[in-house]
Parts: sequence; structure tokens; C-alpha cells
Amino acid sequence: MGQKKDLTGSEKSKIVRYLAEGCSSLKIAKLLKRDHRTIKRFIQNSQQGRKKRVEKPRRKITAHELRKVKRAAAKMPLATSLAIFQSCNITGVPKSTRCAILRDMAKVRKAERRPPLNKTHKLKGQDWAKKYLKTDFSKVLWTDEMRVSLDGPDGWARGWIGKGQRAPVRLRRQQGGGGVLVWAGIIKDELVGPFRVEDGVKLNSQSYCQFLEDTFFKQWYRKKSASFKKNMIFMQDNAPSHASKYSTAWLARKGIKEEKLMTWPPCSPDLNPIENLWSIIKCEIYKEGKQYTSLNSVWEAVVAAARNVDGEQIKTLTGSMDGRLLSVLAKKGGYIGR
Repeated sequence: MGQKKDLTGSEKSKIVRYLAEGCSSLKIAKLLKRDHRTIKRFIQNSQQGRKKRVEKPRRKITAHELRKVKRAAAKMPLATSLAIFQSCNITGVPKSTRCAILRDMAKVRKAERRPPLNKTHKLKGQDWAKKYLKTDFSKVLWTDEMRVSLDGPDGWARGWIGKGQRAPVRLRRQQGGGGVLVWAGIIKDELVGPFRVEDGVKLNSQSYCQFLEDTFFKQWYRKKSASFKKNMIFMQDNAPSHASKYSTAWLARKGIKEEKLMTWPPCSPDLNPIENLWSIIKCEIYKEGKQYTSLNSVWEAVVAAARNVDGEQIKTLTGSMDGRLLSVLAKKGGYIGR
């Protein structure tokens, strides 16, 4: 149980006045809505305040031990404080002291999630960067799908709660309460879509091509000029429905083939600027831990958030590709982050 607040100066003045008026300590406690014992203690000794909690001194460790802890923390990311201290053969240190020491040199963080990259992946990433190093990326259409759930990622439902306030109740549903699959593209400073994949449809090669026909080609691509279509490069990742022979042949019949269809290195979502667009949209639709009650409501939120993304933001994303390619070469095909 936490400590109760001391009597304020105003409350003490009122107690003195009520006593002068002949009020009993019990009546004063009711008038001030304070514990009767608190009022009685003040009356017995008006100068007595609540004793402050005394911090116990830390168990001191030597400078040599401190250096060992710092090295161990660097070598053992995500390890517990106990494991770090045990690896240094430092015993008898309570958890509160271990954490206080570690807070001076580290902080608790979650592990970053990224796809595995082996030697072959890195070599293909370098080859891809070299191939497209002189490409005019303003002519590349970057595409991808994103799934949005009703509840959003678990870790996003966090924030500051004022003292004395209770955290809001949050619905708990399996798999985030269901979700909507969204497809979109960005080129230069323009957003294509977003388009909603019909609920219950699993994107295999046939359904993916039919989806592109009904949305991308009929609603956007066919309105473009012949010169635009001639120069546009279509980018998609290596999802099975994208990279299959069926989808490749279907896109070829649409005129998107050879150099007009960008090859994509494996395990490299960090290279696709549309992933940053998804982050912007998710931050908007799930801000303040927002949840949704229907698939239509979360889809409407996606559309509204996408509408608020201006051309300058999109241009910043698509214009970052030259730097991303240079980073791939500098890191020899390694992960560059987003």
C-alpha cells in the first residue's frame, strides 16, 4: 500500500480553527475527509509530519566489477540483470541494486525483428543494388500488401496514465479480432489506392491477378498515358502469389515484363519504401491505443489515414531509394533497417 499524503498547510490551519470552535477530533476528520488517526496525531504533535521513506544504500561494487558488468551487458543483449551479474561472478547483490546499476549504462528494449539473411541473400542484395544503381526511381511503382486488425499490435496500447486515474479497459480478442488485407502502391509523389482485398479471399496467383485487374489496372493504370506506361517499372516482392509463373505470365500479357518488372532480392522488406507508408498509416489508425468494432470501420480508418498522407511525404519515401542502394553496398548486402 502506498504512502498517504501529509496534511497540507490549509488543512492544518482548518484543524486549528475547528479546535478553537470546540469541534472534536472525530468531527474534524469527517469535515476534512481524512483519517481520524491522522487528525489525532497532528493534534498531539502539530509539528509531526509523516516520516519519509529512507532509501537504503546500494550494495557498493568496485570499479573493476562495474567494468565487468558493462562488458557483460554489451555481450549479452536481452539478458536479465541476474544473468549479467552471475556471468561476472558478482553475488549477493539484490535485484533493485542490480537494476539501478544497469540503468546507468543501459536501458530495457525489445529485440528488433528482421528476416534472416544468409550469404546468398546478401550477394543477391548487392547484385540488385548494382543493377538498379542508375535507375530513375521516380518511374518505379512500389507495391505491397498490409494486414490491419481491429485491435492493432499489442505493444501499441501503451501510454501515460495520470496519477489517480485508472487505465482504460481494452477488449481482448483472438488474433486481434480479425483484420482487413490492404494493397497499395506509391510512385514519385502519388499514392495508388489503397484497395481492399475482399474478406475471406486468400491471395493465390489467380486471385492476386484478378485483384490487380479489378483495382489497379481498371481504376488507375488504364487512365495513364502511353508514355507513362512505357516508362513505368512495376515492383512487387517475392511472395508466392507475386513471383509465380502464372502471375509473371499474366503481367507479361499486360505489358509488364522484362525490364518493366523489377526483380526483387529475397528477405529485403527494408528496401521497399512502401513499408514506411504502412508505418505512417498504422501510427495514425492505432494512435492512443484505438480499437475498432468492425472490419468496415478499420478499413474506413485506413482510407482516411491514407488520404492525409501528402505528396511530399510520399516523395520523401520514393526519393530515399538512392541512399538505400548505397547502404546495401556499404553493408555488403546486410540489413539496412527502415
